[in-house]
Amino acid sequence: MSAPGGQLDDRAILDPAHAPPFPAAALTVLRDPQLRKNVAHATDVIQAKRALLVAEKTDWQELRSAASRIKEEALDHLGAYLKQFEERCTAAGGTVHWAADAAEARRIILEILREEKAEEVIKIKTMTSAEIQLNPFLEAAGIRAHETDLAEIILQLGKGEPSHIVVPALHVNRSQVREVFARRMGIEDLSDDPQALTAAARGFLRRKFLTVPMAISGANFLIAETGAVVVVESEGNGRMCLTLPRTLITLAGIEKVLPRFADLEVMLQLLARSATGERMNPYTSLWTGVRADDGPQRFHVVLLDNGRSSILARRTGRQTLKCIRCAACMNACPVYRQTGGHAYGSVYPGPIGAILTPQLEQMQHAQSLPYASSLCGACYEVCPVKINIPEVLLELRARVTDQERRQARRIFDPLYIGLRVANLLFSRAWLFHAAQWAGRIGLRFFTGKDGWIHRLPGVGAKWTQTRDLRGLPRQTFHAWWTGRRQAIGNRH
Repeated sequence: MSAPGGQLDDRAILDPAHAPPFPAAALTVLRDPQLRKNVAHATDVIQAKRALLVAEKTDWQELRSAASRIKEEALDHLGAYLKQFEERCTAAGGTVHWAADAAEARRIILEILREEKAEEVIKIKTMTSAEIQLNPFLEAAGIRAHETDLAEIILQLGKGEPSHIVVPALHVNRSQVREVFARRMGIEDLSDDPQALTAAARGFLRRKFLTVPMAISGANFLIAETGAVVVVESEGNGRMCLTLPRTLITLAGIEKVLPRFADLEVMLQLLARSATGERMNPYTSLWTGVRADDGPQRFHVVLLDNGRSSILARRTGRQTLKCIRCAACMNACPVYRQTGGHAYGSVYPGPIGAILTPQLEQMQHAQSLPYASSLCGACYEVCPVKINIPEVLLELRARVTDQERRQARRIFDPLYIGLRVANLLFSRAWLFHAAQWAGRIGLRFFTGKDGWIHRLPGVGAKWTQTRDLRGLPRQTFHAWWTGRRQAIGNRH
């Protein structure tokens, strides 16, 4: 998050198990006008670029449908395609590991690094490693992880957290970047010119590229047909990580697999336009196993489940796994525009995070995220693989409601008591009218001169925290209607 004085704030929590509910976290962001300005400007720029390049594709809708079918096929036969990927990757000299959860993935990666006697590792931007909290785990084990993506460098040096899938430092402006670089790199006369900032980052990273023999990457796609891994990027730092180190570890979610090499023809056209408003990513890297005297000589792929199989088992929720991490849904979302990414309390923010994070957490955490939406459908309209996010949001809301209903059956639960009282009031007309009369009198103390209730105590504060409430009228509709009928009857 941004903070006064141009510094980044290291208080952002991207652990769903400990993050505050979305409404509480969003309030902090709503009080930060600079952050909201940064987010609005960045998303406006990306949306405008995307709209221009999408408009020039006369077959855009056909591409979306094709991509959706490709991902559906991959998910329908996920086990078979993952096995095929393992066979082809292994035949090409790679080593494939299977990780059921975050803890197992971290253990596998640490064992590989210790076998290599690694003290440092360079990284390509990978959200999956953030999902499993890899960096702090490696640091605790005495291994320093160096981010190489420009936005990730900004956040790592500034001790901040990402707020966007494609542009992690979207909430930071260049004066804040200059302050972080000047302070952490020791460059006193650094300007906030973008070229100067990029040059400072390049100089900072060059030594790491040339001296650190271990690298960790994510994957945009895995190709079952060939055993290849695909990474797309905009800066070229990924290409350095994929060619210079002695050993490369790729961490990828199991949903990243595509059946055929030819499927990239569809996916790459959609991904670049949807993510950054470009016709093609500046750098698209593919590698298959190991080749003598060319790139890393040891190659490992860690296939991560971490809750994805349970998502796959649900008819509606499984479409979440079609996501190609383009962030188009975030750029179009009116809620994200106002709150930024930190309010979601997860490495996956925005509409896709609102449906992915609760499911990855087995509905044990992040239950407030399915409600972080107006259900306007803008996310569905821009999704390049046609994920019906509003449909999944509604299913998740139903699951949250079921959880609350089961918990409310405890006799001393406040919700249970409240529902029982409401049932009593609504079942007897005289009690209902008495409650209306009492409520009208009580709410007068909280109704402003403008006729609106801006703040309520206790449970009522949950409503007035985010919206205003019109004060109760002096006369109910029922009383008005009864009086009107009597007046008409007297005239006749």
